[in-house]
Amino acid sequence: MKVLITGGSGFVGQRLCKALVEAGHIPLVVSRTPDKARGRLPEQALVRESVADFAEQAPSAIVNLAGEPIAEGRWTDKKKAELLRSRIDVTREIVELCARMKEPPAVLVSASAVGYYGNQGSREVTEQTTPHDEFAHRLCRDWEAEAVKAKDHGVRVAILRIGLVLDAGGGMLAKTTPLFKLGLGGKLGDGKQYMPWVHRDDIVAMILFLIEREDLSGPFNASAPNPVTNAEFTRALGQALNRPAVLPAPALALKLAFGEMSRLLLTGAKMRPKRFEEAGFSFRYERLDEALDAIFRS
Repeated sequence: MKVLITGGSGFVGQRLCKALVEAGHIPLVVSRTPDKARGRLPEQALVRESVADFAEQAPSAIVNLAGEPIAEGRWTDKKKAELLRSRIDVTREIVELCARMKEPPAVLVSASAVGYYGNQGSREVTEQTTPHDEFAHRLCRDWEAEAVKAKDHGVRVAILRIGLVLDAGGGMLAKTTPLFKLGLGGKLGDGKQYMPWVHRDDIVAMILFLIEREDLSGPFNASAPNPVTNAEFTRALGQALNRPAVLPAPALALKLAFGEMSRLLLTGAKMRPKRFEEAGFSFRYERLDEALDAIFRS
C-alpha cells in the first residue's frame, strides 16, 4: 500500500514512515526540503515537494501531519496567519488531489490538536465536549473543516486531536529536558492545568489503526487514558531524570514573555481518548511514569 504523508519528515512522521516500511508499505512524503528529508527517512520512502507531485502514484491512504509549530514565540497577527496558512493550504491541496483522482484514497487521517477544545479547566473532555472559543480552537476548527471536505469525494476522514507527544529526540521533551537536567525545571503557573499526553509509538499505532479500520471516521482524541496536571507532569519528569523540579515559572512572567501564546502553557483540557477506547485500541503506554521510564531508560 502507498501512503501519502504530509509532514512526514517531522517528529511523528519519521516514526510513522519507519513503521509503514516495516509493515511492507511505501511512504510517499511531501517535504519543502526533499534532500534534507531523505536523510531522516527510510530509503524506501519517496520524497517530493508537493502533494500534486504524487498524483500518479495513486496513494491508498493519506496522513496529513503538516503545520507550523504553534508553541513557538508570540502570536502576532502575522504569526497567526502563518499558523493557519500552513495547515489550511496543504489540507486544501490534499482535498484537490482526492477530487482529481479516478480512484481517490480510501481514507484521510488528518491531524488536529487538543487546542480544539480550548481551556476546559478540570472537567473531563471527550470528543463530544463543547469547545471554548479562543484562537487555538478556531485554528483547529478551520483545519478540521478543510479536511472533512474530502468526504465529498468518497474519502473516509478521521481527525486526530493530538495531545503532547512524548519521546526522545523531539517534541516537548526536547525543550524541557535540558532545563530539568540542570535542576531548573518546575511547574508553569499554579500547575493545575491539565496536560493530555501520548507516547510517539502510540500516536503512530493510532494512525495505523484508523487507516485499517474501515468503520471509523470523525474526530478522535489522540492521548493516553491518564492525563495529568502540569504539576504532576513536572514531578514525574523530575523523578525520571533524578533531578529536583522546584523552580516554578510564574504565570505573570509567562504572560509578559509570550502574550496570548502563554494560554497554551497555562490552560489545558483533561482530554480522554473515549472513542479509541470504545473501538478497542490498545495503548502501549497508559501511564506517564511508564512512558517516561521507557523514554529515558532506552
